[in-house]
Amino acid sequence: MTSGTVSRTVSGAQKLRGELRVPGDKSITHRALMFNALASGRSRVDGFLDAADTRSTIACLRALGAVIEEEPDGSVTVEGHGRSGMREPSDVLDCGNAGTTMRLLAGVVSGLKGLYVLTGDGSLRRRTMARIVQPLNALGARVNARAAGKFPPLVVEGSQIIGGQKLITDVASAQVKSALLLAGLAADGPTTVVQPAQTRDHTERLLTAMGADIEIQGNALTVTPPNRDLEAVDVSVPGDISTAAGWIIAATVHPDAELLLRGVGVNATRSGIIDVLRSMGADIEFSGEHIVGGEPVADLFVRSAVLHGVEIGSELIPRAIDELPLIALAGACADGETVICDAEELRVKESDRIATTSTVLRAFGAELEERRDGFRIVGGASLRPATVDSASDHRVAMLGAIAGLLVDGDTTVTGADAVSVSYPDFWSDLSRISGV
Repeated sequence: MTSGTVSRTVSGAQKLRGELRVPGDKSITHRALMFNALASGRSRVDGFLDAADTRSTIACLRALGAVIEEEPDGSVTVEGHGRSGMREPSDVLDCGNAGTTMRLLAGVVSGLKGLYVLTGDGSLRRRTMARIVQPLNALGARVNARAAGKFPPLVVEGSQIIGGQKLITDVASAQVKSALLLAGLAADGPTTVVQPAQTRDHTERLLTAMGADIEIQGNALTVTPPNRDLEAVDVSVPGDISTAAGWIIAATVHPDAELLLRGVGVNATRSGIIDVLRSMGADIEFSGEHIVGGEPVADLFVRSAVLHGVEIGSELIPRAIDELPLIALAGACADGETVICDAEELRVKESDRIATTSTVLRAFGAELEERRDGFRIVGGASLRPATVDSASDHRVAMLGAIAGLLVDGDTTVTGADAVSVSYPDFWSDLSRISGV
């Protein structure tokens, strides 16, 4: 797949130094906006991630009747009127490139009256939605999609969600879990969702803070519909660890690096990259640990380190799924062999990230074997400059740029504008820490 025509040149950096405050967490921003729009009352979202994906969420919520205002200080206020205050939109809901927006909104509108059509850009319309269509319909929703229920657009006819059901999901996905819990809020009885492994828990944390009744037993979550609207709550969004991941990998692998990353969310269900890198020998220190809006936050100090290969799989994968392409780069630079398995989920991201990561790393001279569910990476690669394409995937664009910092010479990343969906200031921050 070839992406856009915008290209960026990255020069190898002699050293990496500096202090960064990464943008707000994308997952939490989506949820803070969406759940407060579903609630009753006025709320403030500080640390809001202003990026293309979250802009899509705002546009959809406004179309559903929420009043969302952007304040001069960069915060956002949301005024929701409860579930009954949400209205049938006069046009389709355009989710842009945001899979989170589409999947979670499908859960929200499943229990509303009216007809809802959710679509997105070309990339999103190629991403499977069967994983939410089937279980939502099992709850009594009426959701249809192109290609026999597989691909967007989604057409949702509001209906009564049937409670008293237990759904066992076959994929560890926070988006699937969240869509089902949100539909369950409108059910006529409790709904239980059982996951194969624990996934990021931002949905449970925030819904509970807003008055939802969610019981957690291991990998099973039961939501009991409230007898009143959710209560709007103010949210302070921490820095996104998935966005910080590029700088964590760069500072770890580069031979002369020291970076301080301020205010990063270190929720244990999201911080698998820290566990992986430390097991490989990384030098990552936490300081100033505190709680912001119910989420653990810390400053991360990262230094150059010599890494060794490891095996990564099982329940660690959902905690590091978005960072695996960058972890593969670390494996290419480590001593020994790194194996990443149980990561089939990478196949259905903004791109097939197993395929696109393999293509990018091979262009830089890495030796790896692409597998159905991950990679086998031979460490000790002598990386070289390359020209790589993002495949319209922000994580792949960042992967190419971070690899470019590590080599002698100039690397070209085409489709570089893909980073705007999650990190509009990525390229300026890269220049700041590298001096190039």
